[in-house]
Amino acid sequence: MAKAKSGTSLTLRERLQDWTVALVVGLLHLLPYRWRVPLAGWLAAEIVAPLTGMRRRIATNLALARPDLPEAERRRLIRAVPDNLGRFMIELFSPRDFLRVVAETPFEGPGLAAIEQATAEGRGVIAVSGHFGNYDVFRSGMIQRGYKVGGLYRPMNNRAFNTRYVRTIETLGKPLFRRGRQGFGEMLRFLRKGNMLAILHDQHMGKGEPLSFFGQPAYTALSAAQLALKHDALLVPVYAVRQPDGISFKVVLEEPIAHSDERTMMQALNDSLEARVRAHMGQWLWTHQRWKTQEREKRKARKG
Repeated sequence: MAKAKSGTSLTLRERLQDWTVALVVGLLHLLPYRWRVPLAGWLAAEIVAPLTGMRRRIATNLALARPDLPEAERRRLIRAVPDNLGRFMIELFSPRDFLRVVAETPFEGPGLAAIEQATAEGRGVIAVSGHFGNYDVFRSGMIQRGYKVGGLYRPMNNRAFNTRYVRTIETLGKPLFRRGRQGFGEMLRFLRKGNMLAILHDQHMGKGEPLSFFGQPAYTALSAAQLALKHDALLVPVYAVRQPDGISFKVVLEEPIAHSDERTMMQALNDSLEARVRAHMGQWLWTHQRWKTQEREKRKARKG
């Protein structure tokens, strides 16, 4: 999405992009959910990905993180990753159908009992995931089970689309906290009351720490571990794994990360996500510039 200055009027480009999304979503909604989701995946993989350079970014990241991949698997993933993204987007914009899927999703793993105990004790919980599967399954599912779960989100660059996006994800569960000073303060007050936060930790953070991810330095924010240590909150890796039918999910709540120091805890989260991605390579968003700083350094070295 095009980036625009805050406080200025919406640009024509922002409006056109938003209208395009609305048109595509509207047309897809003419189909039953069981057909709508795979068609959205196909459109993303076969039309959107080639036009936007998505395939090139996926290939670049795979070459860096998994140079050992056979060529056939690399080609499969270049299509599978945008397919999962397309499914994810139409799922968000199909809240009534999606919430029915969430209601039928099994939740399993040692982290579930740990969260139940922490909640009973009035202790805050920080559930951490990545851009994997459909991470909103966890948040919505826990809210359906009676838990108070707040989500932290990053506003979209396109302000017109962001309004549509926030309205949609609010349908899946509230409260939501916008990334920034005000949202962070609201989030802290929510956590201190013994509630749960759902956070994604797998984006490049220029001011983060160069922890390891797939054997490469990946600048990682330490904030999830810092919050857990400061507020004695449980830190739990959680993943909504898309099942072979492409529609349903299974949520896995892993063993809570032991409190130690923030770097060790965040490296444990990176290792947890890496293991989950290795098991389901097509479900992680390989379009992210997760190793951005290293890529820049390599380009500078080649130019030098």
